[in-house]
Amino acid sequence: MLRLALTSQVYGAAVETPVSEAPRLSARVGNRVLLKREDQQPIFSFKLRGAYNKMSQLTAEERAKGVICASAGNHAQGVAFASQALGIPAVIVMPATTPDIKVQACRARGAEVLLHGDSFSDAETRAYEVQQERGLTFVHPYDDPLVIAGQGTIALELLRQVEQDDYVVFVPVGGGGLIAGVASILRSLKPGVKIVGVEPDDSDAMQQSLQAGERVRLDTVGIFVDGVAVKQVGAYTFDLARRYVDDWVRVSTDEVCAAIKDVFDDTRAVLEPAGALSVAGLKKYAAEHGLQEQTLVALTCGANINFDRLRHVSERTEIGEKREAILAVTIPERPGAFLQFIDLIGSRAITEFNYRYAPRDDARIFVGVQLGQASERQELLGLLQAHGYPALDLTDDELAKVHVRHMVGGRAPEAVNEQVYAFTFPERPGALRDFLLNLQTGWNISLFHYRNHGSAHGRVLAGIQVSEDDLPKFAEFLSHLGYPAEEVTGNPAYRLFLT
Repeated sequence: MLRLALTSQVYGAAVETPVSEAPRLSARVGNRVLLKREDQQPIFSFKLRGAYNKMSQLTAEERAKGVICASAGNHAQGVAFASQALGIPAVIVMPATTPDIKVQACRARGAEVLLHGDSFSDAETRAYEVQQERGLTFVHPYDDPLVIAGQGTIALELLRQVEQDDYVVFVPVGGGGLIAGVASILRSLKPGVKIVGVEPDDSDAMQQSLQAGERVRLDTVGIFVDGVAVKQVGAYTFDLARRYVDDWVRVSTDEVCAAIKDVFDDTRAVLEPAGALSVAGLKKYAAEHGLQEQTLVALTCGANINFDRLRHVSERTEIGEKREAILAVTIPERPGAFLQFIDLIGSRAITEFNYRYAPRDDARIFVGVQLGQASERQELLGLLQAHGYPALDLTDDELAKVHVRHMVGGRAPEAVNEQVYAFTFPERPGALRDFLLNLQTGWNISLFHYRNHGSAHGRVLAGIQVSEDDLPKFAEFLSHLGYPAEEVTGNPAYRLFLT
């Protein structure tokens, strides 16, 4: 891999990106934090390196026939950019759910874009079919030695830019192409550098594979950090990661959102979730391992974020920083109860307060409270309970943060036999209609809440009234629907606020 990286041909399209100091973040974590700014590539992503390296080394016959890839994101733009620079025809297969801005970006560079299916898997299957039909060369997003070597040129730059021998590098991981290339080169040329892989806690295919001793395929992956949402890592990348990566860390959606803000505070750059993944991992790893006064390098690998996603990022940032608690609190349903509750909260700022009157003795409120430090959350819960207020901590409850906070007061005790599911719908015309057409005539929708976060998939909370006799048919409906679904009927936030 070292030889392939040293002979890589990336700079016909890619640029050597700078390493930036992050003074505010450094002060907060007690270490010197450096950002390797791959978000400053011409396509705002490191993916250009691997795509260009692969395509620049094709034979004359392969160039004439052209290339093909399957991607809805940065790899697609890398292939399109490289194809334009090298004069190679390119076909890019994208899911039909891909935001139009990404489709047009590839077409503007001369690529032929085919839209197929609702998911990356659908697009990939179609791409291999078209490859066989037309005799094209497939440019894999990560599991190809030349692609891996192209990404490895980042490590060659780091060797010149960071002159220490003992720093720690945090690398985002999806299919594994980036960490395989970076870890291989650093281990060969500067073995004192420690390499830590970072994955979302709901898309950790590499760590699960390493624990199993073989590549595993995840049934589902999270949709927020979509740039690394890979169900199965590559064969090459798995082998290289197993040999050369020192340690691993998983992070939550909220921690990624907080990291996006951290980078913005220091650089005024707005990263995509995958681009900030390494920063989230750096912060968590430094805290968990007590790192102090060390040099920590995070690869900020991309900045192709849809503007609509910033709303979701901003509302989750404070939770990711552990500066906000989300609570469900039961107070007496009588005049003056709100004031007594607020007095008990004291000088802490209320960030959110949701309430709807219901004819019962107790009122249930959904409240956000600003915290000075993480330990205050347990102190606050203890204070409330000591004064007779039943309180439930919803800070880590995804259903509460995505759906229930917007639906407080929507109780429906008449909705008997309600089955509640969290669905992931593809963002395309007709997705909701397909869902409704497949419902049995006798099944009534008793609850529905939709949230889109500027990605290829929307999140839906749906309640459907299904009699006990119809439950087997309902299970069959779910299995044939084709949309990821998770039953949440027993979720505490749903039980408190919506039943």
